Amino acid sequence: MRHGKSAYPPGVADHERPLSERGRREAALAGAWLQDSRPPVDAVLCSTATRTRETLAATGIDASVDYENRIYEASPTDLIELIRAADADVTTLLIVGHAPGMPWTAAELSYNRDSSAATAIQAKFPTSALAVLSFDCAWADVDTGLGTLTDFHVPR
Repeated sequence: MRHGKSAYPPGVADHERPLSERGRREAALAGAWLQDSRPPVDAVLCSTATRTRETLAATGIDASVDYENRIYEASPTDLIELIRAADADVTTLLIVGHAPGMPWTAAELSYNRDSSAATAIQAKFPTSALAVLSFDCAWADVDTGLGTLTDFHVPR
């Protein structure tokens, strides 16, 4: 999940920027969609940035959370390393991060890069958007091209 739309208050550093009203509303819609259409999230990796923390709070997801500074400005390699370190008991993992890391990682992990969801991600991965991937392997074995991109949702 990419964080919700952020505000740009004067004098506030990028890492500390909060969500805008639109960002809170769309993050709540994303959380409702996740809870209505997907298995329960049982673990979350969230960037330490203010806007990602506020996004997670707005989703209403109640799961174990690890706040990771490495998600801020992460590359696909960084994010895949974090995924590989997920506890083996985790069934559904939510990552709340930033562009371009989140869309690039979703594209890298997906083997079905010609699907409608993959085409949508390549066109634009807006704020509060969710890419849903499934894997037929343990988290420790996740790698480029091993995921199935099952959905791409933009809450509006």
